[in-house]
Amino acid sequence: MALQIAALGICVAVFALAAYRSVHVGILMLVAASAVGVGLADMPVKEVLGGFPIDLVVLLAGVTFFFGVAQANGTVDKLIDSALRRLGERTSALPLAFFGMTTAIGSMGNPGAALVMVPIGMNIAKKKNLDPMLMALAMGTGISAGGFAPTSLFGIVTYGTAREAGISLSPMLLFVVALVFNLLLLAVAYLIFGRSRARHSLPSQLTVQHAHELEFATVGTSGGDGADSEVTGSGGAGTGGTGGTAPEHLRRDDGRPVGFSILQKITVASMAALVGTVVITAALGANPNVGLIAFAFGAVLALLDPKSCNIGISKIDWSTILLVGGIITYVGVLEHLGAVDLLGDFAASMSVPLIAAFVVCVIAGLVSAFASTTGMLAALVPLAIPLVAAGGIPGWAMICAIGVCASIVDVSPFSTVGATMVATTPDESERPRVTRLLMRWGLSMVVIGPVAMVIGLIVPSMIM
Repeated sequence: MALQIAALGICVAVFALAAYRSVHVGILMLVAASAVGVGLADMPVKEVLGGFPIDLVVLLAGVTFFFGVAQANGTVDKLIDSALRRLGERTSALPLAFFGMTTAIGSMGNPGAALVMVPIGMNIAKKKNLDPMLMALAMGTGISAGGFAPTSLFGIVTYGTAREAGISLSPMLLFVVALVFNLLLLAVAYLIFGRSRARHSLPSQLTVQHAHELEFATVGTSGGDGADSEVTGSGGAGTGGTGGTAPEHLRRDDGRPVGFSILQKITVASMAALVGTVVITAALGANPNVGLIAFAFGAVLALLDPKSCNIGISKIDWSTILLVGGIITYVGVLEHLGAVDLLGDFAASMSVPLIAAFVVCVIAGLVSAFASTTGMLAALVPLAIPLVAAGGIPGWAMICAIGVCASIVDVSPFSTVGATMVATTPDESERPRVTRLLMRWGLSMVVIGPVAMVIGLIVPSMIM
């Protein structure tokens, strides 16, 4: 037990040291994982580094590369303009619309499939002066809700594991609980981040057309095709500029928008094919590698337009990848030492069932914020058995609480969903703020989620 406690203490200390010295926590965690793994867990270095999430690296790199290429050839801006024209002045409905889209896509087998909407949503938020945090949370809650559909991964793992453990749980009930709670979180996000935010020096009354004209003027004066400003994040890049395609933002003399070029039409088709491929393969029971599929489509686009390839590569957020990779590697060492099981056993040994339920939910959220939500669901659902048997807690309520608490923290920048949101935030100057606020939101859910689930779900279920 001493080794597990020491490893947990070192984890907390590394976070504190990184915050105090303003050092990249992913680097410190990677070093700490090697030191603790070799020194305390007697693990070979190869085994320690085996916990580095290569699949996550491919996912983040692939998605950001693909949409970086799509942004470079002007397709993202064209799609955003098209969506905004159809929406009109109903800007406040955008986050709710993206909640619905990510819920729908996430319910089709793999919640990770909805990540393909994140770059589009973050760029639209910038175009409409929405707080990127509101859009990020809208999509994060949508992914969380959709994942618990009876046809999606979180739902299948949760109610499947529950049934194997002898606990009866309706798949639709699980989905409804997750959907309602995530809608409540979205409402809170609207209250906190719902105000439009002025961008740069653009007056709020400027139309999208005028903003685009100013964008073009800024990029056009830099000379060349604008690729340099896109790579460095200056000039037009800050607003999702397209390096070499800025003139296409301008309207015709009669006011009508310029149509899609052949390359942009191919890019739109690639986006649809990316989403369709992921959804169809997931529906067929496969576990599609979203990152690899994104790389494949991105490679095709890069061959058609080689100049966009370098810009796409520059959009890969390696800092975020290293951040998540270092933390997940350390969590792997904790799991090897049995520190996660130690926390679970501690909760199960408590004499007060409600307190034990709260602790299990906290563990679910805390570990899931840094590691695999699916893995946590499979590992922690069986912990509900002694609580259900000894304390009179309805099994369905306990399992639903564990599932929701394990998923609502996924907007943390230490997890796949949150990391993708940070990596695809178009304005690089916004990324530190988005990272900081997503971390605060995600970690606050570690406590708020269990409190809400115990008070709003478990206690009423015990009374009924």
